[in-house]
Formats: sequence, C-alpha cells, structure tokens
Amino acid sequence: MDTRFPFVDWFRNSSPYINAHRGRTFVILIEGEAMARGRSEQLIQDLALLHTLGVRLVVVFGIRPQVDQALEAAGIVPKCHQGHWVADQGIMECVERIAAEQRLWLEARLSLGLPNTPLHGVELTAVSGNLVMAKPLGVREGIDFHHTGEVRRVRAAAIEGLLEKGTLVVLPPLGFSSTGEVFDLDASEVAQHAAMALSADKLILLGEASGLYDQSGRLQRQLTPADAEPLLRQADPGSELARHLGAACAAARHGVARTHLISWHDHNALLGELFTRDGVGTMITQHRYEQLRPAELGDIGGLLELLEPLERRGMLVPRSRERLEHEIDDYLVIERDGMVIGCAALHTFRDAEMAELACVAVHDDYRGGARGELLLAEIERRARRLGLTALFALTTHTTHWFFEHGFRMADIEALPPLKRDTYNHARKSKILVKPLA
Repeated sequence: MDTRFPFVDWFRNSSPYINAHRGRTFVILIEGEAMARGRSEQLIQDLALLHTLGVRLVVVFGIRPQVDQALEAAGIVPKCHQGHWVADQGIMECVERIAAEQRLWLEARLSLGLPNTPLHGVELTAVSGNLVMAKPLGVREGIDFHHTGEVRRVRAAAIEGLLEKGTLVVLPPLGFSSTGEVFDLDASEVAQHAAMALSADKLILLGEASGLYDQSGRLQRQLTPADAEPLLRQADPGSELARHLGAACAAARHGVARTHLISWHDHNALLGELFTRDGVGTMITQHRYEQLRPAELGDIGGLLELLEPLERRGMLVPRSRERLEHEIDDYLVIERDGMVIGCAALHTFRDAEMAELACVAVHDDYRGGARGELLLAEIERRARRLGLTALFALTTHTTHWFFEHGFRMADIEALPPLKRDTYNHARKSKILVKPLA
C-alpha cells in the first residue's frame, strides 16, 4: 500500500459495497440533536454522495431539542407520560412550526450546489408531503394525549413512486389523519414504519451513542433482536436507547434486512458503517451476517485467498485449486459479509475410526474472537456423528493451541496406516491426537 494515498486503498476496498448499495433503499434517521449541534452539514454531504452512488434515500429527521428550546422560550412546561409528550394545542403549534422550519432548512441545504461546496454538480430533488398517516394515542391511564399520535400506515406506493424518479424523500416526525388533523410522532417510529412498509434494505439510526456495548465496554458489532431485547427491557421509557432499540428490533422482525445504530458525533460514521466490512457501530439483523457453514464450490476463490499467506509462511501445506475442489465436502467455512474469514477440514479414515483435523485457518484481521474454537467444536460434532473415536492433527507452528484444546502429543504409530505411509518426514510436523469419547 502506498502510504502517500491511504484513501486509494480504502476506495478500492469499498468498491464491493458501492456495487451492493446501488439501487437499494435506505431509511436514515437523523436525530434532532445532530441538527441542533451543527452536525447536519457533514451528514447532508454524505447523503448527497449516497444519492450519486445510486442509493434510494428516505430521510427522517427529529426535532425534540428544537421543540424543547422553543417551549422553554415560550414558558411552556410540557407534560410527559410513558415516554411521550402530551401535545395539547399550544405544544402542537410549536411542534408544527419547528417541523416546518427544520424541513425547509434541510431541503435548502440539499439544494446547495455552489462551485465551492461539496454538493457542486449534484442535483438533488427532495420531496416531503402527507406520506405518513397517523392516529391519536388517545386517553391512556387517565391521560389525554391530545395531538400526540402513533403511525397508522406509511404511503409506501407514493414513496416508491418518488424514489423511482430519483427523488430523495424527507419525512418529518408528523402524521396526518383521515379527519384532517396533524399529530406529533416519534421520529424513530416514523423511520421504523417507513423501513418496514418499503421493505428497506437498511434502516440507519443516527443517535448519541456509537452503538451498543457489553458489560466490559466492548462494542457489540452485531446482535439479533433476541440479543438486543434484554437491553430494551432495561432502557428508560422514552429514552433514545429505548426508541432506537424498539425500532431496530421491530424492523428486523418485519423484513428489514439490517438496522445500524451509529453516532452523529462521528463525522465518518455513516460512510464508515456502509463502506467497510466491520462498520463502526452496531448492526441488528434477524440473520447473522457472520455464519459457520459447509463449504461450497463457490468458496474456492475465498479459500485460496485465505490460505495463501499461511502456506507462504510454511504454516500450512500448499493446496491446489483442484485439490480443494476435490475435497470441498470436507471443509467448513466462516463467512463474514461475503468473505471467507475462517476454515477447517475433516478428512476421515473410516477403517481406523479416526479423522484428520486439517487446514484450520482464521484471517489475520479476525483472530482473537474464538473462531478457531467454533470451527473445532463443529468439526468434533461432525466426527462424532460419523461414529469416529479420535481426531488427529499435524502441525509445525500451533502445537500449544492444540494442547489447550485437548490434544496430546503422539508418535507416528498413532496415525491411520494410509496417513502414516504418506507422512512427510522432511517437514517434521508434530503429531497430536484427541479422543472423542
């Protein structure tokens, strides 16, 4: 890599994602705090870039801090219940005014195309309208919520028609009823329902936090709704965490492929999440994008790419494409977002009731995540299902790893006769055996 131009290498690596995102539908929520703190300029430039790359965009914006500030200036103290404002007539007038101001400001910035601006030459048509239908929350626990509402439906056909014409759709946190009323809505609920109605490829929630963390403070890169729901139950009602997690879990269960939780504090978060393999935040998806599975012929190229550096360092015996094709049914792979990042093979010797654990490899960038242990555990399950009594391995570099996982040193006589006859004495591999009893 030429260190003078690091962005060139990044650009090359991002090309599969540029290709994959073209023509896809993304619903992006920008919380009001991002706009209030001056972070929206960078985000708007990133939205324009996504548009030029062929992404179909629906942008939802929040207005909570702006409304809070306006209410404080007017001397109005809003009542809250169950995490919602009680939007009486005075509060609703403020909500409508702020929503209109923020929408106009956002559309104006998306129209900016002066020669000295990042949007120069980009023609973006941004459209809003009565695209979200709502109903009142009504009276709950004796509290009349007045003009506070919830999403009834999103006019998906109308939005699809706009997206097909290359339009960027802007949705404020407002909804309209069949009786002609306007209701205050939660922006994350609008984004969730828009993503579900459109069967969006991605729902992206830009909030305060850069994702979800475990108890030791490590960022959780990927969770299923089942993984995330304990955190949702612990979150304070109405908090950003509760709103975003609720939207993410519901969207994942209703056909939205991936929901991303990222921070607007990070100027690079949106592009970093979309155009790098591991992203920068937390992704919630019904189906894990890193999976352990049997290898297929289509994995041969990825296997060769994974194994070549280890073969070059003498850690593995070189394997030709033809050999891999012939033995492909023996292999397991760990696939991460289309890339083979780990593999292992089980070569059986039925006459001896043994099998060789071979070609255990994990990509350098993904070591330390117990993937080797995952591969070994599945290999052992395979061997036991076949009625085998022991595994053996030959290694020159990783003896201690095998010791740590129940293997013991053995001599050549412990090998099956066929393997014993083909043992490479010049390589001097250590022989290790693990009983499967």
